[in-house]
Amino acid sequence: MRIKSCWLVVCLALSLSGFGSGVLAGAPGPYHFLKKIPVGGDEWWDYLSVDAAGRRLYVSHGTEVVVIDIDKDAVVGAIADTPGVHGLAVASELKRGFSSNGRENKASIVDLENLKTLSKVDTGQNPDGMLYEPGRQEVYMFNGRGKSATVFEAVSGKVVATIPLSGKPEFPASDPLARRVYDNIEDKSEVAVIDTGTHEVVAAWPIAPGEEASGMAIDLAHHRLFLGCGNKMMVMMDSSNGKVVASLPIGEGVDATAFDPGTQLAFASCGSGTVTIAKEESPDKLTVVQILATEPRARTMTLDPQTHKIYLATAKFEAQREPTAGAPRQRPKAIPGSFKILVYGMD
Repeated sequence: MRIKSCWLVVCLALSLSGFGSGVLAGAPGPYHFLKKIPVGGDEWWDYLSVDAAGRRLYVSHGTEVVVIDIDKDAVVGAIADTPGVHGLAVASELKRGFSSNGRENKASIVDLENLKTLSKVDTGQNPDGMLYEPGRQEVYMFNGRGKSATVFEAVSGKVVATIPLSGKPEFPASDPLARRVYDNIEDKSEVAVIDTGTHEVVAAWPIAPGEEASGMAIDLAHHRLFLGCGNKMMVMMDSSNGKVVASLPIGEGVDATAFDPGTQLAFASCGSGTVTIAKEESPDKLTVVQILATEPRARTMTLDPQTHKIYLATAKFEAQREPTAGAPRQRPKAIPGSFKILVYGMD
C-alpha cells in the first residue's frame, strides 16, 4: 500500500450531486467512534488485517506486526523481525500468517499460536500487498518495485510461480470458486486477473472512470469488486467480466477498501480523515449512506465481519514547517508513543 501523507482535509460538502440519495457530508449514520487502542512507538505503518476466527487484529508497524485481541481491545503480543513490513495475510485454518517484509524482499511464515517465525521465503523487490488463497492453499506476495507476484505454498513455503505484472501492484482479492485472484495495478489504472491454476495473468481490466486504485475488496456472493481510487472515487466492478457498473465520490487520499457481506456495506478509508460508507443496494447500484469523520492520516483500515466493527491506524504528528523555495516537502514525523488504533461500530 502507498505510504504517504495526505495534506488536504476533506471539505464539508463533497460533490454529492451524483449520489442520488441526497446524503450530505457529515450526515448521521449507524457508524460512530467506539474507542481507541493505544499501541505506542513512532514507526510507520501500513496494512491491518483481522482474523475473525482467531479474534485477533494484526497491525504492521515498522519492523514488527502488533497483535491485538479484538474481544478485549488490548495488545497481546508482536511478531518480530519483519523489516519494513507492509502487512500480514492470515490462514486461519492453518494457524499461519504471512508477512510482506518490504525492506528485505522476503515473506515471513509465522505460527499464529506462538507468534514465532517458522521460515522466510524470498520474493521480488518490495513485497507489499499479500493474500492467502484458500482454494489452493497458496500465498501471493505482490512485489511493488518488482512489478510481479511471488506465489508459494502456504504449508511448505515452496515457491511455485513468479508472475510478471504490467505495473506496480497494490491490494489483492480472491474468488476461490472462480479460481481467480485480482490485483490493482496502480500506475496502469487497471485490474490484473490471475488464474490460480496456471498462475498466469488472463485479463487486464481498465477501471475508468477510476484512476490509480489502491484498496480492493470483494463481494463473493454478487461477484463485485470495490476499488478505492486515487481520483477520489469508489468503483464497483463486475468480477466476472471487468465491467464497471457503478461509481461514487469519496475523500482525498484513499488507501484501504473493505466490504461487509453481512450488511452489504462497502468502506473507503481516506487520509483526509473520513471513511465513505456505501450500500450495495443491488449488484448494479451503490449508494452513499454515511461519511464518517475519523482522524487525519487514518487511511489504512480493516473490518471484522462478526461484529461489523472497522479498525483504522493513525498517530499524532509534529507540526510541519513550510519548506523553503525549491526544497522538497519532508515526510511528517509521528510523535513518539502516539500510534493508536481507532475503533468504529454500530449500536
